[in-house]
Amino acid sequence: MTTAMGTAMFVTVPRSYADDHTKCQHQIERAESKLDQAIHKHGEHSEQAEQRRRDLNAEREHCWNTYHGWWDGHEKRWHDDRDWDHGDQH
Repeated sequence: MTTAMGTAMFVTVPRSYADDHTKCQHQIERAESKLDQAIHKHGEHSEQAEQRRRDLNAEREHCWNTYHGWWDGHEKRWHDDRDWDHGDQH
């Protein structure tokens, strides 16, 4: 009985972690989409785009602090360097 419970607990931990990781990915994708919409509607340097950019960076920061990685929805990959504020990232 103890072995079965230990195995069940071991199996559920990775799934929970994966679910949280996926949630983080979706939150970033949603923030990226809102930024893309603001840029399209109001312009790249508009106040609306700047606010969405801050929101996106906050989501990336949250994921970084939680998973030591952040999702790039445009490249469809996780980054393991905290480099979203360098280069051509939104």
